[in-house]
Amino acid sequence: MRRFNFLAVAAFFLSAATHHSFAASALSALGKDYAFPNKIDGLPAKLSDFGDLQINSFQTSDGVKLTYWEAGTGKPLVFLPGWSSNGAEYINVLYLLRHDYHVYVLDPRNQGLSQRVDYGNRIARFATDLKELLDQIGIDSADFCGHSMGSAVLWSYIDMYGTKRIHKVAFVDEPISISARADWSEQQRRDFGAIVSSPEELVKAMTRFMQPPDPNITNKSAPILVFLGKDTPAFLNSQGFAGAFIQNDPKYLLNVLFDHAANDWHDVITHRINVPTAIFTGELSNNLASQRWMHTAIPHSKLMIYSKDDQGDHLLMFRSPIKFTRDLRAFLEAKEMSMDKKTIGVSTHVLLQSTSSWNGAPYTGYPQGQPELTVLKITIPANAELPWHKHPMPNAAYVLSGEITISGQDGSARHFFAGQVIAETVDTFHRGVVGDKDAEFIVFYPSIVGMPLSVPKP
Repeated sequence: MRRFNFLAVAAFFLSAATHHSFAASALSALGKDYAFPNKIDGLPAKLSDFGDLQINSFQTSDGVKLTYWEAGTGKPLVFLPGWSSNGAEYINVLYLLRHDYHVYVLDPRNQGLSQRVDYGNRIARFATDLKELLDQIGIDSADFCGHSMGSAVLWSYIDMYGTKRIHKVAFVDEPISISARADWSEQQRRDFGAIVSSPEELVKAMTRFMQPPDPNITNKSAPILVFLGKDTPAFLNSQGFAGAFIQNDPKYLLNVLFDHAANDWHDVITHRINVPTAIFTGELSNNLASQRWMHTAIPHSKLMIYSKDDQGDHLLMFRSPIKFTRDLRAFLEAKEMSMDKKTIGVSTHVLLQSTSSWNGAPYTGYPQGQPELTVLKITIPANAELPWHKHPMPNAAYVLSGEITISGQDGSARHFFAGQVIAETVDTFHRGVVGDKDAEFIVFYPSIVGMPLSVPKP
C-alpha cells in the first residue's frame, strides 16, 4: 500500500476552516519536497520545480471535506480520477497542461487527501460532489476528463444535471457496465464491457486483492485487474510521488465499489451526451470492445486507440502522459462548426464522424476516378444472416429500425440498433445477422463509376 506523510497532511486538514475553502501551495501543504526518480525533459525534476501547484479543499453539503489539486491559467479543465486514484498521480498531466488550461483534479471522498467517511458512497453522490466543486470555484463552463470510475461519475453528473456546464468531455477506458445483467446476450456483455456477473463478485475479488500479503500464497492477483503496459519512467515518477504522500484505506475504498459495479450507463451514453466527446483506450486494455461500442453510440465522438508501443492499457494517461496530453489538447482545441445569423434555429446533429471503421481499422483514402455517389434504402428480414462480403470503399449505414450484429473474420463483432451509424470496413470480409425484427438501413457509398458496391466472398 502507499505510504503517507501523516504529519503534513494532518496539518493540512487541521488548518482548513470548517465551512470555507482552503488553498496552499503543494510544497507547503505536503510539508516537504520530493525528488522524482527519473529525469525527463519537459517534466519537473522535483516538486519544488512545480511552484504553481496548489492543494485546496472545500466542504460538501453533507459535511465532507474534499481536496482538489489545481495549477495553471486559462480555460478550466477538470479531471475526475478513477477508483483508488488521486490528484498526486496526475502530477505529470497537471504540469504538462498548466500553460494552456486552469487544471483541476478532484480527490473523491475516501480517496487521496479527501476525508474518509462511511456515508455518501454512491456514484450519484460523487457526481453531486463534482457539482458542488463547480459551484464552489465558480465554473460555469469547462472541459472535463474522467478516467475509469471518473467517467462513471461524469455519466452520473450528465444524467442528473445535463451538459450545460460541459464544453467538451473525454472518457478514458471505463466500461459501460462492470457487471452484466442476467438477460443480456454475450454480445451485449462484450459491448458494455461487463467483467463480472454481479457487484458482489467484484467486491469479493477486490477485497481479497487488497488484503495484506500472505506469505503462503504466491499469487494473489485478481484476473479482472490485469494491466499489460510497462512501467515507463514518467509512470514511475507519478506513482512514486503518490506513494510518498498518499495512503489509501481499503475499508473506505471498498465502500463505493458495489454501487460502482451495479450501475449500467448505456442509456445515458446513448441519449444524454450531446457535446463533443473523445474516448481514449488501448490495444492492451480489456475495455477496448466497450470503448468501440461507445464510439458508435455518442455523436461527435472521436476514438483514440493507443498501441502496444504506447503502453495502451487502462493506465495509458499515466504511462504516456506526454502523448496523452498532446492528444487531449488537440481534441480540446479543435474548432467546432459555427452558425451565422442566417442559420440560427437550424439544428445540426452529427450522427457519425470517424477516421476508422467500426472495428478500429483506419481509413486510408477514397477510390480514385470519376466520383459516383449511391444512397440505398435496404430492408433485411428478421433473423436473416447476410453472406460474407466486403466493400472496396469507405461507406456508412444509418440504422432506421431494427438491430444487427456485424462480425469480422478475425472474431471481432459489434451490435448496432436504430439511430446508430455503422462505419463500414474497407476490403475486409464481414457479415451481418439481423435481430428478431426486420431492419431498415440508409447506406451511403462514395464510390467511382463502374466500382461494385460490395464484393461477395468466393
